[in-house]
Amino acid sequence: MLSSPSWIDIRSRVSRGLHYRYTAYLLFLILMMYKLIMLDHQLHIANMKLDRADYVIAVGSLLLISFWTLWLPARGRLASLTLLNLVWTGILYADLIYYRYFDDFITVPVLMQAGQVGSLGDSIRSLIHSVDLLFFIDWVVIVPFTAVMVFRKRRTTSQTYGFPGEFQRHRRKRVFGRLAAGALVFILGMSMTFVPIKKASDTWAVGLFEGNWWNITLYNVTGLIGFHGYDLYRYGRDHLIGQPKLAQEEVNQVKAWFDAKRGKASGTGALFGKYKGSNVIMIQTEAFMNFVIGQSIGGQEITPNFNRLMKDSMYFSNFYHQTGQGRTSDADFVTHSSLLPLPTGSVFTRYADREYDTLPEILKEQGYAANVFHAYDSSFWNRTTMYREMNYDRFYSKKDYEMNDVLGWSLSDKAFFAQSLDRMKGIEQPFYSFLITLTSHHPYYVPKDARKLDTGEFEGTMFGDYLQSIHYVDEAFGQFEEQMKQQELWDNTILLIYGDHDNSIKEISDYEKFLGRDLNALDMEQIMNQVPLLIRLPDGGNAGVYPEAAGMMNVTPSILHLLGVSEAPYYWIGGHLFDDKPRLIPLRSGAFSEEKVFYLPSETAGLEGGTCYDLTTRQPTDIQACRDGYDETRKQLQISDEVITYDLLKLFKEQGKGQTE
Repeated sequence: MLSSPSWIDIRSRVSRGLHYRYTAYLLFLILMMYKLIMLDHQLHIANMKLDRADYVIAVGSLLLISFWTLWLPARGRLASLTLLNLVWTGILYADLIYYRYFDDFITVPVLMQAGQVGSLGDSIRSLIHSVDLLFFIDWVVIVPFTAVMVFRKRRTTSQTYGFPGEFQRHRRKRVFGRLAAGALVFILGMSMTFVPIKKASDTWAVGLFEGNWWNITLYNVTGLIGFHGYDLYRYGRDHLIGQPKLAQEEVNQVKAWFDAKRGKASGTGALFGKYKGSNVIMIQTEAFMNFVIGQSIGGQEITPNFNRLMKDSMYFSNFYHQTGQGRTSDADFVTHSSLLPLPTGSVFTRYADREYDTLPEILKEQGYAANVFHAYDSSFWNRTTMYREMNYDRFYSKKDYEMNDVLGWSLSDKAFFAQSLDRMKGIEQPFYSFLITLTSHHPYYVPKDARKLDTGEFEGTMFGDYLQSIHYVDEAFGQFEEQMKQQELWDNTILLIYGDHDNSIKEISDYEKFLGRDLNALDMEQIMNQVPLLIRLPDGGNAGVYPEAAGMMNVTPSILHLLGVSEAPYYWIGGHLFDDKPRLIPLRSGAFSEEKVFYLPSETAGLEGGTCYDLTTRQPTDIQACRDGYDETRKQLQISDEVITYDLLKLFKEQGKGQTE
């Protein structure tokens, strides 16, 4: 039986051991779990709630990123846990801010573009909410406490151990105990993380890691820490270790898909070649969304000039932007290459060196001059490199403009249009000019003297500011039209205007108030994914509203069809818009629109996890009505990903040359 002093000594040592070895560790787990739960609640992802498996994976992931701290002495452990808290809190919060704008999570390719973040300025500040302080409130106590504990004076070993060799024996026991505890926690973390993930990937999330069609679905399976771990693995596999080559069988399948599509292409139709030799001016308009077209507020039309242009143009009322994480750069890429965006990052920054069949390159082969105009830093989105690969003659960037009327991010759209048209005077015709606007960029700042709308209850809100900025851009459209006429371009130029992506304002109440009706999930999905497309032909021909589903991947084939260039030689996912064939329009999320149905995926993988909507009743219908479209959407996303990642167009063209020699 232990004597009283010995029992007290044991209790004291156990207390000290618990205090230094486990209390700080348990506190770390509790605080970080709280932050992960708070993050999930802040994301407001539809149709997704944390369940038991999600909690298990979250705890397991925390164990995996922290088990090694149990191998350290008390002070090192405390310092390491505090550092982990700081780092992962920062990552969580960065993800939240990024999600509020992009509806996605930060990935390694996005971090490769981190130099652009400094340019976001007001956009980032507008995404910060006061409730976000709860992510950092624990730092007020933890950081100073850690500093005190780590830098306090150490006790000498002689004060604690009186017998020779006792210190060494005790030290060995402690080291062994730390190693054992860390190993056990690692095994527990592996089990809690990978067992439920494996179960999901074998059942309802089958094919997720191979297809990787949506990062939100990955997050739903792996949790945030697991998502970043997988993203890091994927990036290392693809860029550091060297991605394995695509199996020849899969290469053949991609080639066969394109061959079948190209075999159906025809250089016929009433509009084929009708406008051969015409100039082409295309305007990619920042955050220009379809829901404002034809609408008024306070007795004023929001887009009066665009509405007037519609009467003399082809207007596609169900046109989808099809962008992913690359946002503006994705719009540029999809529109010009007729491929689809990547699941993570931007093609412009990740794969600018690949072979693509792009509009400017093809037009150059047809004898056109091709130039791009954008009054911003040329390095943003790696544009300088990408535009060189796309074979533009010249990229007119910020340094080529007189910054005499700055509004928002850069030169106002009115000044931008005027100066760009001035530069076109010296370009030999026929020419292709691509203009990228900026005034209507988030957070939609418009000075008081430029605010022309009475936005009523939206005054002082971001939604109201958005309407003001779009009205300003519409005024710029009107001035652009007049200057085109003055330069005698109006009657010999195909003019295209489209929006690049949504406005990142996701509160359904704003749209319901503005439109004066209740909205369901289908309504909101279409609002957030539809942008205007207007094609004004030189003679004003074929004017009207075209309600068939269309997307950015249809733009390049459509322009070339008007100019008399057949689709047959090129590797495109999309086709032209001037026939009666039903079209499938895939979105990066796995959603799609076709003639009669619209499929809205959930964060749960698989067809049955989503909802199939009948576009006539606008209500859910039998999920099997979306089966074919679902399969084809996944196929097209996969083909586009493989073409980009493995540079398959270069391979196909080399094979084609070899067969003709």
